[in-house]
Amino acid sequence: MNILEMNHIKKKFDEKTVLKDISLSVKEGEVVSIIGPSGSGKSTLLRCATFLERADDGDISYCGEEVVKSQTGIAIYPEKKIIREAQQNFGLVFQNFNLFPHYSVLKNITDAPICNQKRAKDEVFKEARELLKKVGLEDKENAYPCELSGGQQQRVAIARALALKPKMLFFDEPTSALDPAGILRVMKGLAEEKMTMVVVTHEIEFAKAVSDRVVFMDGGVIVEEGTPEEVIDAPKNQRTQEFLKKLGI
Repeated sequence: MNILEMNHIKKKFDEKTVLKDISLSVKEGEVVSIIGPSGSGKSTLLRCATFLERADDGDISYCGEEVVKSQTGIAIYPEKKIIREAQQNFGLVFQNFNLFPHYSVLKNITDAPICNQKRAKDEVFKEARELLKKVGLEDKENAYPCELSGGQQQRVAIARALALKPKMLFFDEPTSALDPAGILRVMKGLAEEKMTMVVVTHEIEFAKAVSDRVVFMDGGVIVEEGTPEEVIDAPKNQRTQEFLKKLGI
């Protein structure tokens, strides 16, 4: 089953076209890495997928349920209630963490499941502590974000996203913080557990190691996609070859 389907997505900012008729689907349990140079539209595609940006045209569906539909060349969005329901399908891990600075680590993770999902506190706290152990921060539940390194904050952000029990996770440059090795270790563990993930990343070795599929974007289009062996080890498109060559790959 496809968790996510995006068809013919287009997006402009003023007169600059950032996404040019992009289609992307993600199967349950699949890890898709999106690579490409800065300004290629990777993060904008992710923001459209998560409704942080409105596409100008195209269709977006989650788990077979159509959320955004193209009509006469315009993306038609439903009422906010429908968007919020669709957002329950995924978690989003931001590049800059977005933790609440005045909340402890444990409260950052438990607040939304308790307040928004109305789940039992005992159950949520138990699961939150298990998630902290999973990301290697079981001794930091009472710490505040300012007391953590960038990498530790990112791992808390991953635990917070998982606490909502999403069907899939989106990551926007998750290893831009310090301690990329710790974050990569957590994400590799999630991949082994068959967590559906879409990862915008500049870490080519990570993309190669854990991805089922790699998507190379450039100039607002998907230039090439396939297995890591196809796209990274033996790219067919000249633009992909030039991009990887600049990175020394």
